[in-house]
Parts: sequence; structure tokens; C-alpha cells
Amino acid sequence: MLIKLAKTTALIAVASCALNAANFNAQAEKDRVELVKYFEAKFADPYANKGSFFPYSTDDELQNNFEKGLKFADFHLGSYSYAIDAKKTYEPLTEFPPYEFNVEKGESLFNKAFANGKTFADCFGEPAVGDKYPHFDEKRGEVVSLTQAVNECLTSNGEKEWNTQKGDMADLQAYINYTTMEAGKVINVEINSQAAADAYERGKEFYYTQRGYLNLSCAECHVQGTGQRVRNEKLSPLLGSVTHFPVYRLKWQGMGTLERRMSGCVKDQGQVPSKDTSNEMKELLFFMTYMSNGMKIDGPDVRK
Repeated sequence: MLIKLAKTTALIAVASCALNAANFNAQAEKDRVELVKYFEAKFADPYANKGSFFPYSTDDELQNNFEKGLKFADFHLGSYSYAIDAKKTYEPLTEFPPYEFNVEKGESLFNKAFANGKTFADCFGEPAVGDKYPHFDEKRGEVVSLTQAVNECLTSNGEKEWNTQKGDMADLQAYINYTTMEAGKVINVEINSQAAADAYERGKEFYYTQRGYLNLSCAECHVQGTGQRVRNEKLSPLLGSVTHFPVYRLKWQGMGTLERRMSGCVKDQGQVPSKDTSNEMKELLFFMTYMSNGMKIDGPDVRK
């Protein structure tokens, strides 16, 4: 009887631990589900929803230049998922993508030996690891981004750090995310501790807080403002915003990391961006990436 009771108590304890672990992501998952519902409702029928979501768009634009009935998976294309005119200019670029050379260069960098004879494979194993970043490292008590992991691999092998926004860093990430896409992997950010949940909350707070001399938040443009036109471009959604990085941006005439794009967005808000490997930046990316959990990785890609 005592043995049976002990076994029962042990099973309850294990179940309780598993339940508690699962609860750490409860708020984040609630946020993600609500975000998906918001965007699916917004783009179910933009014209019918003009009073709720598109007060500044014309009837003609809403009727003829917006896709209807979009679901979660559709948003991996960003604004091209719903902007018909923008998608028409995007699709020809994908036939002969300008980032192919960057992927090839990234493959060479991944396999190139450091001075000590090791390679990036000694740090990452296989190259298809784009789904593993950013993640919360429980031992270190911090979010680790792919950009940070690449530079730590370099310095641990006696090499110099790379520029975090372009050049070799962007090329290597282009190869890593291309192989991740080819492997059919999806975004899978985990929150398994209170520390990870706290990091998520700080990232969310940054995203939704108005700041800078323009007093703007990320969400004003990429949640509430999604689909509205600014400088002849429709604003992209938070949902799916990280799936396609790094990107070859025509404005840059080259590849850029997610940190490069986010730094530009923060500057547009009228403030000085955090350093690319600061906790503030990494936690912001942690939050943004969790919002696209379950969405396929399709980077690199091309954007204007």
C-alpha cells in the first residue's frame, strides 16, 4: 500500500511540475492566439471591416487592392500577403532572387576553417538551426540570438567578431536560414521558466510602449497600422515579421540582419536603438519571434 501511495504521489508531483512548466508560457500563448485572431479578423474582408480597421483607406483600395480571407500561415509574406499591388512587384524578384550569391557565400563561410582548424559546424553542428534562435538560455539567464551565437563562435575560436548587421554575418545567416527553410522547420520559441517569461514580457513592453521624440510604438505601425499606407508602402504585420530574415533589401543593395532592420525601425520612432546584442534588443526579438510560433521559416527573402 505504501509503495502504491509513493508511486501515486510521485506521478502527481511529476504531473504538477509539467503543468507548472507549461504555465510559464501561458500569457505568451494567450497573446499569440489573440494576435492571430486580430489579424485574421482584420483581413477577413478589409472593405467590410473599414470602420474597425481601415479608417484612412479608400473604398476602391479596400475593394481592389487587398486580399481577403487570410489565415495564420499566409502572413509569413508580410505586407505581400495582403497588398495585391506590392505582391505583383515582389513575385518577379523571386524568380531570380538577388540573394542567391549571399547564400552561396554563407555556405562557404560556414565550412571555412578558422585558424585553429575548426569551423562553424563545431559550434552549431548542422547549418539548419535557424529555428533554434532566439532562445532563452537557462544557464546564462538571458536570451541568445543567432547573431550573438555566431560572434561567440568566432571569438571562442580565436577569431574577430563580425559586423552584426551586414556583410559576412548576414551572408552566413542567409545560408543558415535557407537550409532551415529547406528542412521544412518552423519557428518554435519555448518559454520554460519564469526568467524566460519575464524576458518575453520585457520584449512585449518595449514593442507596445510609445517612445522617442515622435512618441511612437512598434505596435502603432505593425499591429494597429498594418495595411495602412506610409510613403506609398503598406505597413507590414507583426505576425510573420521575423520569418524571412535576413533580407536582401533593394534600399540597402545588399543583405541585412533582423537587427539591422529593427535598428532602422527604432530610429524611425525618433530614438537611439539599443546595441544589437543588448538584452533589450534580444528580448524584443524574443517577443516578436514567439508571436510567429508555428509559422514556417522562409528566409532569406527580398524586400524593398
